[in-house]
Amino acid sequence: MDGELGDFLRSRRARIRPEEVGLPTHGRRRVPGLRREEVAQLAGVSVDYYIRLEQGRGPSVSDAVLDAIARVLRLDETEHAYLRTVARPGKDTKRARYSAGPRVRPGVQLLLDGMDRTAAFVLGRRMDVLAWNALGDAVNGFSALAPAERNVPRQVFLDPAAEDFYPDWAAVAAQTVANLRIDAGRHPDDPRMAALIGELSLKSADFRRLWADHEVKECAYGVKRIQHPVAGLLTLPYETLTVPTAPDQTVVAYTPEPGSETAERLALLASWATTG
Repeated sequence: MDGELGDFLRSRRARIRPEEVGLPTHGRRRVPGLRREEVAQLAGVSVDYYIRLEQGRGPSVSDAVLDAIARVLRLDETEHAYLRTVARPGKDTKRARYSAGPRVRPGVQLLLDGMDRTAAFVLGRRMDVLAWNALGDAVNGFSALAPAERNVPRQVFLDPAAEDFYPDWAAVAAQTVANLRIDAGRHPDDPRMAALIGELSLKSADFRRLWADHEVKECAYGVKRIQHPVAGLLTLPYETLTVPTAPDQTVVAYTPEPGSETAERLALLASWATTG
């Protein structure tokens, strides 16, 4: 994750046109968007200070400065939080232990199993799939995968069937990368994260392109469409809930409207999975 702060700031500068912030546009500009000195001027800091910050060699930066830069670059709430994370990584980050096999508490698994009419699963760091219930497995096929393959980015970018499975694959791919980058920013020294990003970058041109965009976005809720080989097209609203005792673990639950076509298809899928 070396250089992530500078790469992120440069990508955000490039998308702001000078006229949007009241700057003159005459004359030739060698860079897209705002220059570093323009960001510094608008944020009320010295040019040297901002350059050192963007190069990752500046002193500890204050909330006020980060807030000013976020305002100039028009960062949304998620981007603003990400800026704070990568500008001031926690002092204990390098001492963090990156377990090869994070565990889901038995109580959380019981919660999943009790949601017999709801497809649900747990995502951990790097968007690894850690646990699921029967209907969640029937929808996504987690149990058929080798443990090392139970990872959302790997499935989206490396599984040849992914573009058929997700009718809106381009949107799913962009959201996956934007969410993965947030996790990478929180854990810049995670060797397994570095290995995952390296593998995906090597094997997927789509991932390389999206990763270079430096988009950050949490997917706390939304709608996902899945073309299931047995149940057909499923339109699946979803909600995510963070496990309080394990902040890196998130319960994802599909919540179709009761009585909807997708709810009926999920009920049939649950029956089929039980019979199978």
